[in-house]
Formats: sequence, C-alpha cells, structure tokens
Amino acid sequence: MSRRATIPNIVVRRLYPSDQEEILSHFRRLDGPSRRARFCGAIKDEGVIRYVANIFSDSSILCGAFIDGHLRGVVELRGVSHFWASTAEAAFTVEAGWQNAGMGDALFDHIIAIARNRRVARIQMSCLKENLPMQHLAMKHNATLEYDCDIVEAVLRPNRPSPSSVAKEIIGEFERFGQIARRYAATHSSAAN
Repeated sequence: MSRRATIPNIVVRRLYPSDQEEILSHFRRLDGPSRRARFCGAIKDEGVIRYVANIFSDSSILCGAFIDGHLRGVVELRGVSHFWASTAEAAFTVEAGWQNAGMGDALFDHIIAIARNRRVARIQMSCLKENLPMQHLAMKHNATLEYDCDIVEAVLRPNRPSPSSVAKEIIGEFERFGQIARRYAATHSSAAN
C-alpha cells in the first residue's frame, strides 16, 4: 500500500456491539507508534483488550472505515447521548499501512456529520505534540489547536444539522446492511459447496 495514494472505495459506517470482535482485531493490529498516538502512551495487548471490552457505553458512538470488508480505521465520539450533547470527545485510529491515504479524512467527515445531527456544539480531541498528521487533519477540518507541554488539544465547532449531514449518516447505515448481506451470502454460498 503506497502511503501517498488515496484509497479508493473506503466504506465508513457506524459500528455496533456486534462489531466488537472486528474492533478488537483492529486495535490489536495497531503498531507501537499508532497505539502510542491513540492512547497518548504505550499500551499492551491486555490493556487493549480491557479498553475494547468497554468501548461501547451509553454515551459513545463509533464509526469504522472498511477496505474490502476489513476494518482498518476507527473513530470514537464520546460524551454523546442520543441527541443534543454540548461537548463530545473524538479519538481516531488508523492502521499503519493505511495512514496518510484519506482514511482519516473519511472518518473525520463521517463523525462530524454524526455530531452535527446530534447538535454537538463542541468536539474536543487530544493528541501528542509529535502527532503532526492528527494535528494537520484537525486543522484541515477547521479546528483550533492549543499546545500544552506534550499534549495538543484540538477543538471543533460543528455546524447545525443539514440534509447532507443526515444523508451521510443514513448512507452509512445502508453500507452496514450491505456488508451484512455480503457476509451472509458468502457464508451460505461456501456452506452450500
């Protein structure tokens, strides 16, 4: 995978507890620098397993970026009840071989649409000072950055919901049903043979 090429056919959709196994596999595939960037420090497999076991809470929404049906990136939006949360926190992961090719942008666009549709007034993100790609991505989406020692805080203020933000979320749900149908067809066609 060329790091400079844009990935065609990125499918971004909301993730659900039924996706938990894929989410765990994704987090376990993260290399050391990617884990450090996501968690602002080193974390072993045991810590990843504990984290993913509790990744779904009443106040979190997750979306995943899929390439050829495989989960390669995740964005978490925490602090969101179903609608009208004033502030939420976002965190991103993209596997090393898929970074710098548009996946972060796709995840960012999708989670901003979801935040807009829930009237989130402010999205906060934290990253390490050396995580320049994340800072660049945040600025590209009009975030303001504040530097504090080794941590950078990014703040975005999403617009109100629009027909296009609602459509983006609905299309993501249709993608989920499409993936389920393809898995079902593949499972049943291989079982029939």
